[in-house]
Amino acid sequence: MGIKNQNANLSDYGVHPNQTVNWNLSPEELVEKALDMNEGTIASNGAITINTGEFRGRSPQDRFVVKDDITANTVDWNDINMPFESDAFDKLYDKVAGHLSNKTLFVHDGYACADETYKLNIRVVAEKPWSANFANNMFLRLTDEQKATFDPEWVILCAPTFMANAAEDKTRQHNFAIINFTRKRIIIGGTGYTGEIKKGIFSVLNYILPMQNDVLSMHCSANLGKGGDTAIFFGLSGTGKTTLSADAERGLIGDDEHGWSDNGVFNFEGGSYAKTINLSQENEPEIFAAIKKGAILENIVFKEGTNEPDYDDTHFTQNTRVSYPIDHIANALPKSVGGHPKNVFFLTYDAFGVLPPISRLDAGQAMYHFISGYTSKVAGTEAGITEPKTVFSACFGAPFLPLHPTQYADMLGDKLREHGSKVWLINTGLSGGPYGIGDRVKLKYTRRMVSAALNGELNDVEFVKDSIFGLSIPTSIEGVPDNILQPADTWSDQGAYKAKAQQLAQAFVKNFEKFADRASEEIMAAAPKVSIEA
Repeated sequence: MGIKNQNANLSDYGVHPNQTVNWNLSPEELVEKALDMNEGTIASNGAITINTGEFRGRSPQDRFVVKDDITANTVDWNDINMPFESDAFDKLYDKVAGHLSNKTLFVHDGYACADETYKLNIRVVAEKPWSANFANNMFLRLTDEQKATFDPEWVILCAPTFMANAAEDKTRQHNFAIINFTRKRIIIGGTGYTGEIKKGIFSVLNYILPMQNDVLSMHCSANLGKGGDTAIFFGLSGTGKTTLSADAERGLIGDDEHGWSDNGVFNFEGGSYAKTINLSQENEPEIFAAIKKGAILENIVFKEGTNEPDYDDTHFTQNTRVSYPIDHIANALPKSVGGHPKNVFFLTYDAFGVLPPISRLDAGQAMYHFISGYTSKVAGTEAGITEPKTVFSACFGAPFLPLHPTQYADMLGDKLREHGSKVWLINTGLSGGPYGIGDRVKLKYTRRMVSAALNGELNDVEFVKDSIFGLSIPTSIEGVPDNILQPADTWSDQGAYKAKAQQLAQAFVKNFEKFADRASEEIMAAAPKVSIEA
């Protein structure tokens, strides 16, 4: 049965329950509750399947940060970090708390940061059993003894069925996710998409760790080689962070959120939240095998007449997801920590089809591409995205960065120089043409190229420089066709290739204008070369 801290009282958070409060139920108990409430179905692989409703992806236009004495001069206010008035937050918070007071509740206690030095205690108060189950999967888990004396630093109120009145509550529409750094509260309403819980705490850590502890917070996956070498993979959803870090030959530190401290790299989370679109046992055996009892499948469709998931079906969304505890991955490391990274990978889904599938970056290029954060948002990851959309997301995680991107970039640059990490740009997107013409780089080739970088095969390989982007491209990698390595060689129309490459180069230069006043000469020298004719 669930465990309650005998000193805990939800009235401390403005919630005065008149229905049952379920404290720290086990995953099995939460699944049973969800089934009893007709909130889920058991799939053939043992996972529970749930439907998150209207929102099946994050809604970034409805994510706010309270602007007050603490945040006014520290948060980078923009169309990502949108300000919310303190008084308006307090009033809306009380409404959400009142709403939850009339619901059967599910409370889950956990924490973030595998390095105990930076441990952040989190309490989730939810009206859906699968929201609490998601928190159990994604946050680091407490022992029974720890639960009995738990003292949360941050509290999340999660109320998917509470609909805001935009005019009265100062929101954009009926759904919202709002962070208050002073009160250490997050309120989520009008959306059942569980990713809002996960990314809310990620945003919190992206603020407090760099500001208070000089720890670089990163939107990346990380793994550890048998020889003790750590590798990290930056990239937005859909670029391959989860897939490439789940390597049977390496121990998994984590697949999405990490910190880089003076001690090395550590996972923020206790689980994985992987995309399942087109998932197959052949291409992603570790993730496929992780979907079993204890996992939560979101917004998937069953094959007709069965309860077998159809991972190719996009009836509800292309952003079908699964959450599971990290130990569902056979090679996950028990402590989720590693040393300073020997190799750093920037992953991008290039919808232009002109970036090489692998290239080596010097220090200036590494900072330029980190600050740029170029990729194409994959369909379904956010509400309203139905096909790849070219974006520049600073530090490969702009939607979750409360501070100015250059603060994270400066920290990364210092760490790269201090520890001598090699940096690689990996295009997991298109080759042979732009979206609609080109084909996605085969996963087996990407894996082979990453493996070659990790095991030092590329140390003695000849490199050639791309004339537009200045990237150093290896001329050969065992197991990869040579023509795949040079983007121009995959295009049948060389004129079309040069035009598209110039188009992307111009986009890079245009995007970087807003960072130019804070960038060094070394970084600015790494900009792509745009032709006069362009």
